[in-house]
Amino acid sequence: MIDVVVADDQELMRDGLAVIIDRQEDMRIVGQAADGAEAIERVQEARPDVLLLDVRMPTLDGIATTRALRAQGFERLAILMLTTFDLDEVVYEALRAGATGFVLKDTPREQLLGAIRASVAGEAPLAPAITRRLIERFVAAPTPGSAPTAELEALTEREHEVLLLLARGRTNGEMASELFLSETTVKTHVGAVLRKLGLRDRTAAAIWAYETGLVRPGP
Repeated sequence: MIDVVVADDQELMRDGLAVIIDRQEDMRIVGQAADGAEAIERVQEARPDVLLLDVRMPTLDGIATTRALRAQGFERLAILMLTTFDLDEVVYEALRAGATGFVLKDTPREQLLGAIRASVAGEAPLAPAITRRLIERFVAAPTPGSAPTAELEALTEREHEVLLLLARGRTNGEMASELFLSETTVKTHVGAVLRKLGLRDRTAAAIWAYETGLVRPGP
């Protein structure tokens, strides 16, 4: 069962999401909040698997709320940012703050539910191509060779290949095809990369690869 908290300052939006989620056999709503401060309280009380969090809210917005929750140690909590607009700057800031993914409020119901399930499974509910575009646009060009040697040495050759492909926006299926592996094996390698680098999810891994200079922006 996937436990979900919904945080949005619009009551109708909160109630609508709650109804959709509670109708699923594998999901349930364990809390609702009208602002970021309440969202933090609900997460602390219910310890959910997923937090659907509106970007624009009074008292404490979604990005500040995400930073606060990550600072409090909620690293395994999947945080999906909700918004009515699709601005690269906002999306990237949310990802840097620690968001797991980004969902537009007019996203079809099945895509929203799929994003919730994907976030719990360790996937990034954001199109890989969009993730790459955002990272390449907003990550400042690091000094060549600045990638931490110790962290990279902890990776096997295969895990290193997976990290490079992941940073370039490849899905598990695409990586499996390019490396002639099964998707299950690729998923195992991705998990090992995240564990060894101490990263929360694959989006964080992609950002890490760019910011450390392991992968350079461009074709």
